[in-house]
Amino acid sequence: MRVHPESDNFFGRRARVYLLSEGKNAHFASALFYMMDVIRSILLYSWRRVDFLIFVRYLMGTAYLPAPFHVVAYNFFALLVPKSKYMFFLDVNPEVATSRIVKNRSSIEMFENLNALKKVRSKALELTRFDEWIIIDSNRSSSDVALALNRNLQIFALNSKTK
Repeated sequence: MRVHPESDNFFGRRARVYLLSEGKNAHFASALFYMMDVIRSILLYSWRRVDFLIFVRYLMGTAYLPAPFHVVAYNFFALLVPKSKYMFFLDVNPEVATSRIVKNRSSIEMFENLNALKKVRSKALELTRFDEWIIIDSNRSSSDVALALNRNLQIFALNSKTK
């Protein structure tokens, strides 16, 4: 599982530093280093034969870009990066997300406030229309979300066997 930004490389660590900063320069730098971190993960991990490869904040990272660039960037990267027929968007309303972030984090990223989360969620939901994203209500407990993911994967597995 790769969570972007990832802490095991220069690009991910720099992205994290800028995400914890403020201002337009930090916003631009966080996007640049984030993109490099994702590209590094694709180059190193997407070719490996594994049962599951999970990229967190992968294509949907483009939702953090200003409108309308988020749509252009999403569609551009969607043509270049490996995609799966199992693409899940774990949808959380901004109030629940804010509560979880405050409860579970010692530091807050520039996009992790209520207003920013509302904007990013709206743009991310808009991006789900471009591919076959399965949207899962993630306002529920983590065990309920895990059950929903497993249920969807089982449906995919059954459908694959019947084809």
